[in-house]
Order: sequence, then structure tokens, then C-alpha cells
Amino acid sequence: MTARREASTPPRLPGYEYLRVLGLGGFADVFLYQQELPRREVAVKVLLAGSLDDEVRTRFQQEANLMAQLSHHPSIVTIYHAAIAADGRPFLVMEYCSRPGLAERYRQERISVAEALRIGIRLASAVETAHRAGILHRDIKPANVLTTDFGWPALTDFGIAATTGHGGGATVGMSIPWSPPELLGEHPTGDERSDVYSLAATIYSLLAGRTPFEVAGGQNTAQQLVSRIERSPLPPTGRDDVPWGLQDVLERAMAKHPARRFASAAAVARALQQVEADLRLPITPLDLTDESDSGQDRGLPLESPDGGREDATRLRSIVSVAPEATAVPPPGADEPTRMRGVTSVAPELAPVRVGPVRPAGPVFVAPAPLEAVEPVVTEQRGRARLAAGIVSGVVVLAAVVAIGAAALRGAPDDGPSATSEFTQGDDPTRIQDVVPAPAGLEGVRQADGSVVFTWENPDPQDGDQYLWGVLPATGEPVLAVVDVASATVPADAAAGQVCVEVAIVRADRRVSADPAQGCAP
Repeated sequence: MTARREASTPPRLPGYEYLRVLGLGGFADVFLYQQELPRREVAVKVLLAGSLDDEVRTRFQQEANLMAQLSHHPSIVTIYHAAIAADGRPFLVMEYCSRPGLAERYRQERISVAEALRIGIRLASAVETAHRAGILHRDIKPANVLTTDFGWPALTDFGIAATTGHGGGATVGMSIPWSPPELLGEHPTGDERSDVYSLAATIYSLLAGRTPFEVAGGQNTAQQLVSRIERSPLPPTGRDDVPWGLQDVLERAMAKHPARRFASAAAVARALQQVEADLRLPITPLDLTDESDSGQDRGLPLESPDGGREDATRLRSIVSVAPEATAVPPPGADEPTRMRGVTSVAPELAPVRVGPVRPAGPVFVAPAPLEAVEPVVTEQRGRARLAAGIVSGVVVLAAVVAIGAAALRGAPDDGPSATSEFTQGDDPTRIQDVVPAPAGLEGVRQADGSVVFTWENPDPQDGDQYLWGVLPATGEPVLAVVDVASATVPADAAAGQVCVEVAIVRADRRVSADPAQGCAP
């Protein structure tokens, strides 16, 4: 075992008095200083670098400026100052977080599910804010989450080491136990979904008291961890108080293939909020600015090439279906109200043929009519945002989606298609009315080569149906409605691994806020 190195010599900084070492990292040391004016204790991160050329200095300054843009976020460590010390080492002066960080806590104490959810949502909002500023964190893990004096998680180390020339690319500063498979290969590639994986892996660690693929009492070498991360399914946390919904969120966020994960950190936060709602816990707000809230957290591109918001009715949360349409068109159709996995269509399109599982083999029947998606108005943290569109040439209902402290209520009458069926009662904050995702989705390959998928309805209600479809390698799935909690993918469409998506459809035409996804080999 390599001996732990000693801290580097703290630099002399005018206006600051050195107090003690706070921590050592792979690319930097952190020291506690006393700032003289204004007088306060600050953490100073000093990069380890024998020599820094002009290019590295410039890149460091650019990265420091980007980090400063994020400092207003309540779950991101505040940056006070950045400069180059007299000895040539770049340094950052940061907020001093005096409470134990997550690295100190997750192995030493049992963190409650409620607290893990709060931490996860706040961290997800921090990661989403960074992504929208064009910053990938690259190294989300418990050691990079501090705790403020007020008990809030505070994300730090936004890829600064990656700008100093120590290896370059997304692999710099990478920590194997929390890294996704795509960053562990010979030619690593990563994007926002890589941060989504690491975010979920961090939440998992808080619940399990260990890293996700660590075997308690077993061998956990780097090679063994990499092999498990790349090939093994995510093990359960081992806690009876972790609900299936939370395990499902973690499994999806940590899917082996990035395309199977949540597309954004905001989507992870929404899913965690739903778990809070299912547990009847207070809903933790998602801290995003008005400009950010108006787009990507609901699956919306912020801007289109012409400067406006493209596809302004694309949503990921609550949807409505209307009885006129029968199926969803394949990708590429003109669909102004397309959302992830659900799209409004004209009634003349042919349905996908699916049906329940029978003992003598699968029998395929025409599904119940798939109803058109209605546009929705979303209001989060008291800020209203409109997502309006035209569905099959008919202007349909606008409603308010409740997330956190947002309101969910009926919209004004717009004619025959505008009804009050979206009204959720007198309580405008009833996020528990959000339709849950199916549980226990799994597929079993049959002797004839077909795959039978089954699932459970965690909150069955009269009139429930299920919206399902096969997930293609690219594009959107073609969806159909079935009345039973099973569906069969025929052999000619089930060659190799096959993955499906399933949502619950209520009698009042509400659909699961976050459909379940599952695969079969």
C-alpha cells in the first residue's frame, strides 16, 4: 500500500493567515486560512503543479470564472477569489464548510432515506445548474460534497483539475467507484449523463454505506470494480426502508448505457421528488433559475437555431391523453407536442399490435385507443411557465403541473377539447396525484424467441391501463395501450437485447410522470 503523502507547503497569500490543513486530494491540497478583511475563515484550494505554462494559466482562469458564475447556487460551494500564488501555483479561495462532509458521514452513520432524498434533489439542482452553464463536473462523489454551516450539501471541485494538463479529458480526477462505464474504457467519452450516473452513485453510497459495486468483506481492487461497473447489475442497497421507487430511480440513473439513463440531472431530481411524494414526505424544492426552469428540466431545449425555444410543448412530467387518437407515429413525424415516450397523433394511424400473455403462447390484439397528449402549463416555485401547442389541428386543454410547491389545477375552457378533467381537487400542492411508474418491470425470453414483459401497479385504481412500447436504439418508441400488466415483444422484433418502456394510464387520462424502463437479454 502506498504511504499517504504529506501536504504541500501552504503558499503565502497577502491578506490571509494560514491556520491548518483541511484535506489532501489527487491534484490539490485544501488549507484553512483566516481572511483579514473581511475577517472570516476560508478554505483555500491550491493545485499541485511543478510548472504551469501560459496555456494552463489561461485555462485555469477561464475555469475559475465559470465556477464563479455558479457560486450563487445554494448547493454549490461559493468561490470568493482565484489567483496565482507567488510560487506559481493557482489557488481558489472558497467558502469554508465546517460540518462533516458526505465522505465522512456515509461510512460512519446510517443516513435516513428522507435525508438522502433531500441531499439528492439539492445536488441534482446544483449539477443541472452547472450543466446549463456548460460545465461537466466529472468527479461527483461523496468526498466532493461538503456540508455548509446550515446543513446544506455543497458541491465542489468542478473539474478544475481537468484544466491543469494532468491527463486531459473527462478522465482527469476520475474516481472509479462512482464512475460510469463509458469513462472506464480505453477511449473514454462522457457527457451530462455521465454526471447523472455519478450523482446517483453518490446517493446510493449514502443509503448503502458503501460504494455501489463494492462487495462488503470481499476483494474490491480497481480491476474488480471496473469489471462489476461494466457488467454487473446494480445490487440492492440492503436496506428494508429503501422503497422500490427509489431503487428504480437509482437503477435507471446508473444504467450501463447512457441512452437508458435520465437525460438530465433535473429529471433525476423530479424522480426523487416523486419518491418523496410517495412516502408522504415534504417535497424538497428544485433550485433552478427562471430561465433554466423554462426548458431543460422538463426535457425542453432552451433555444432553437432561430433563437426561440424549439418544440415548446415537449414535457417529461404529467401528460393527458384524449380518446380521438389510436397510436403513436414513428420518429420523424411532424409532432408539435412530442414528449419523451408519448406523442399526440391523428386517429387514422395504425396501432401497434400487442396483447396479454396467454398460456398457449402470445396472442396479439389491437390495443385500446391511445389518447392525444394535451399541452401543459407548469408552475414551479411560484413562477408560471406556459407550454402550449396544437394537437392534430385542435387546440386542447392547458393545465398546471404540480411539482414541489407548484400548483396543479384545471385550465380555462378552450372549446370542446378543453375540459376540467385535469383538476386535482382543492389542494393545489397535491404532488401525490402524480401517477407513479410501474414497479418490478422485467422481461423473460420464451422458447419461441419472443420476450414477455411483466410489471406491477404500485397504486392500482379503477380504469387503469398501461402505455408501453419497445425502446429503439435511436428515436422515440412507438407506444400502445394494454389493459393488463404484461406485454409481449414478438421474436422478429426481439433479436438481441430488447428494452421497453411502460407507463400507467389513469381513467382520467393522466400518465406516469416518469415511465419505467427495463431490458431483457
